[in-house]
Amino acid sequence: MGRRGWRLLALASVLSPLASTLVQCGGSPSASALAANAAVGDSFDDRYPAVGFNERFQAVQTSSAEPSRKRVATAEPTYRVASLAPQVPYQRPALREDQTTLVSLKSSAFPYLGNNPRTEQPFLNVSSGERRGHRGLGGRVYWQDETFNDNRVLIHVPKTFDVRKPGIIVVFFHGNGATLERDVRDRQLVPQQITESGVNAVLLAPQLAVDAADSSAGKFWQPGGFKRFMAESAEHLARLSGDPGAAKAFANMPVVIVGYSGGFVPTAYSLDVGGLGNRVRGVFLLDAVYGELDKFASWIANNRSAFFVSSYTRSTRRHEDELIRMLRDKGIAVSDDMDAPLKPGSVVFVATPDGVTHRDYVTHAWTEKPLKEVLVKMAETPALTRMAATAPRP
Repeated sequence: MGRRGWRLLALASVLSPLASTLVQCGGSPSASALAANAAVGDSFDDRYPAVGFNERFQAVQTSSAEPSRKRVATAEPTYRVASLAPQVPYQRPALREDQTTLVSLKSSAFPYLGNNPRTEQPFLNVSSGERRGHRGLGGRVYWQDETFNDNRVLIHVPKTFDVRKPGIIVVFFHGNGATLERDVRDRQLVPQQITESGVNAVLLAPQLAVDAADSSAGKFWQPGGFKRFMAESAEHLARLSGDPGAAKAFANMPVVIVGYSGGFVPTAYSLDVGGLGNRVRGVFLLDAVYGELDKFASWIANNRSAFFVSSYTRSTRRHEDELIRMLRDKGIAVSDDMDAPLKPGSVVFVATPDGVTHRDYVTHAWTEKPLKEVLVKMAETPALTRMAATAPRP
């Protein structure tokens, strides 16, 4: 056959079985082939036996109890999250408390470089070198740097005060021999009485002569002095109340002036030339009618929508009786009953019994805590505390 023939014969022997296999793949298996497979026992169930529930559950328990030591930890995907604001641990909001502080005001009573309106002479009428002072009616000299140089004001805002509601500003003029902290705050309890009254009220108490037997009014002697004081105070009251935007409300809020003992002088001049007009809705004097009767009588006669209350001991009884006569001569009704409602136009004079001391009068007069008592009675008449010239803030 030759070499070429042998090559062709070898190629044919290789291709013949492959062709047979391709023919079978393209067609159905023969019956003999199926029988052969069945005889061997190589069915689907034989190749893949079903696993029972118990076997599966046991396998899971085994897998979770004995993890493979060769397990390779795979890195969890990480995500970068943009934070809108730094996270702050939750804190329970603090309860609001009464706010009481001392603030320096340029318009407060002192220092004062003007004249004494009683004498038309300079108030500081004594000098020693560069030191200047004031010689009072009793002849004693009080030096400016010790007695008439404190422009601080005690400001008190109760925790319940709401500037959105009708309210009042109480201005307290202390008596002789007093300081704001030792006497007005701690001994006479003026801020405490305002808070305990529950009235929507705040307090301003300017320092007058520091711990001295002197009733000088300083800048409150000046025309418009009281109005300037109230205007400057409005900004500080707003900040202390927690709402700086409330200054306008405080600048129009009704005012009640309380004068104790020697505080009658700044009270009288604030009513006479202070310039606040009908914003003053009431006056309360605590054993304080030692003079300036014409100023008190004139204010009462010209402000019949306000109230006037004066309680007194034997030390001021003579002046109280004289003021009562002046008012009756003007046709103004006077009462001595503090149990009656306190209304616009009420004029009440209350005598206190023997045994009530002048020193303790701010806390013990005809009743315990008389300032608290008057504020409570005043609040029962909405017309006395209604906001003036302003609408409630939203």
